[in-house]
Amino acid sequence: MDTRPGHILIVDDDPLNRRLLEKSLEASGHRTTAADNGFAALSSLDEEVPDLVLLDVEMPGLDGIEVLERLKSDGSRQHIPVIMISGIEDTQSIVRCIEAGAEDFLPKPFDPVILRARVEAGLNRKRLRDLEHERVRNVFTRFLPESIAAEMLARSDGEPSIRAVRLWGTVLFLDLRGFTTFAESRPVEQVIDVLNRYHATMGDAVLDHDGTLVDYMGDGLFAVFGATIESVDHADRAVAAAKEMATTRLADFNDWLRSQGVEEGFRIGVGLNSGRVMSGTLGSERRIEYTVIGDTVNTASRIEQLTKTTGHTVLVADQTRTNMTASNDELSFVDEFDIRGKQSKVKLWTTDPPGGVSS
Repeated sequence: MDTRPGHILIVDDDPLNRRLLEKSLEASGHRTTAADNGFAALSSLDEEVPDLVLLDVEMPGLDGIEVLERLKSDGSRQHIPVIMISGIEDTQSIVRCIEAGAEDFLPKPFDPVILRARVEAGLNRKRLRDLEHERVRNVFTRFLPESIAAEMLARSDGEPSIRAVRLWGTVLFLDLRGFTTFAESRPVEQVIDVLNRYHATMGDAVLDHDGTLVDYMGDGLFAVFGATIESVDHADRAVAAAKEMATTRLADFNDWLRSQGVEEGFRIGVGLNSGRVMSGTLGSERRIEYTVIGDTVNTASRIEQLTKTTGHTVLVADQTRTNMTASNDELSFVDEFDIRGKQSKVKLWTTDPPGGVSS
């Protein structure tokens, strides 16, 4: 693998050694930053994260091993490769450095050829880790907002999986009314274009309210709020997203349809329910998906189906209403309904304006 030039932080209390290392590395095209003690090294790391650190073991004050241990205990910096350098052939110190997370060890006086080979090997390993990190980040951002994806990436230790958890959240199901009939009489390219526009518009409503996109199901959408990271305001955010879908997002989508001369517009149905859910990633190394399961999910799907017969665009379970942390005065009571799988009737509410439905 060809090694591209990198940014190397050199930490050594000996000015002659620092200069020799700078000269050798800069001759290979690398950019260098120098620090003459452990505290200066940590300060430099705060200002700019290097691609690799050359760290002297023996320094006054905060020595190299202490700097290494601090670096490797910091989740945001622990993947920076560190090569320890020392003029003391101390096997115990070498072992301690390797156990603390050092990539390699370079004795003084150093051989320029060996220095170049070990630096290039360290940079190549870092770039491979960076590529894998980006691949995993791309997996998470398929269904998570950027801020939550970053947190999940930190929690997952670079693995493209989300551990299985049982938590309290709000599930949202969305369906596009009349799309099957529309799709049967239209060219396939047009059908896919309309679906992509619809899912982009409604998916953004989920992500903008820090929800998680679980699945696109043809002309339907499945999302959850309060997972993958549990939050106390999951119901508030889900209701806000549903209301936005039924009003401004649907209006924007229908305006686009009319501007394209495709259709006068569609209606949608949205169902919300809150409760305990089980979530995590399923699949294999070749294909992985995030999923949420449980009775709460099944009930939310059945509530969405009721929008077809009640005439309401948004139906909200009473459990969701009572889970809201802010005012729920915007919700209007609809009725109690028998829902398959529930022993007693479920009270449903709506965000639709009084006397009509959202359009």
